[in-house]
Amino acid sequence: MLVLRLLNVVAPAYFLCISLVTFVLQIFLFIPSMFRDPSTTLFSPALLHGALFLFLSANALGNYVLVIQSSPEDLGKGLNLGEGAEVVADWLDGSRSPGSALPSTHFCRLCARVTQRHDHHCFFTGNCIGNRNMRNFIMFCLYTSLACLDSLVAGMAYISAALSMSFANPLAFLTLLPHSISQFFSGALLSSEMFVILMLYLWLGIGLACAGFCCHQMLLILRGQTRYQVRKGMVVRARPWRENLQEVFGKRWLLGLLIPVLNVGSDYRRQKEK
Repeated sequence: MLVLRLLNVVAPAYFLCISLVTFVLQIFLFIPSMFRDPSTTLFSPALLHGALFLFLSANALGNYVLVIQSSPEDLGKGLNLGEGAEVVADWLDGSRSPGSALPSTHFCRLCARVTQRHDHHCFFTGNCIGNRNMRNFIMFCLYTSLACLDSLVAGMAYISAALSMSFANPLAFLTLLPHSISQFFSGALLSSEMFVILMLYLWLGIGLACAGFCCHQMLLILRGQTRYQVRKGMVVRARPWRENLQEVFGKRWLLGLLIPVLNVGSDYRRQKEK
């Protein structure tokens, strides 16, 4: 448990540090290097790239904050489950099982709360992912992967110009790191250029991981499942995939896709409860 609590602190700090480094590299290195072209105009690729990066970053960080802000409700404080501390004690000593209160309920030891439609605990946000913040979590993964892809392309363009090399051959990227390490220790490569090359592979890894996680979550939503239900082998009632999507994303899904907004996916669920 101590390791998990430590990871719950280190992972958000790691994400925020990577975000800060990416922002600094984009604003103070990649984008200024694009403006060195004397043919720069109002609608130049440099300005369009800068606007795109700011849009992706604002959505990624905005949804990251909303995931933390929209914590799943603590069912131990209501819904006839008794007082929160009493329910937590029952879960810890095993005298009460999650399924005895409500379906798909789960007690998270790190968050110390009982939540319904629990999906998983995200260490990078230090929060549980459930019915209230699932949509923001998916948007966070989507825009983080897109921001990493954007930074990867900009970084490759910078390295291509700085080292006078071409990435037309796919093997050029695969062999870039070992060649760069040898050149760095021989003194032929600057520290700043080596740092950017290391960030390229980091952006690639984070981008692929977030994209894969986003696709996996979307597949579970279409099936009307959560990761916790799949892990525990729980059987869920089959529903049309459109209802499952609307329960998470709501009718105003386009608004949530363009800007970070709070809990737009709850409208459909409230209508069903009425």
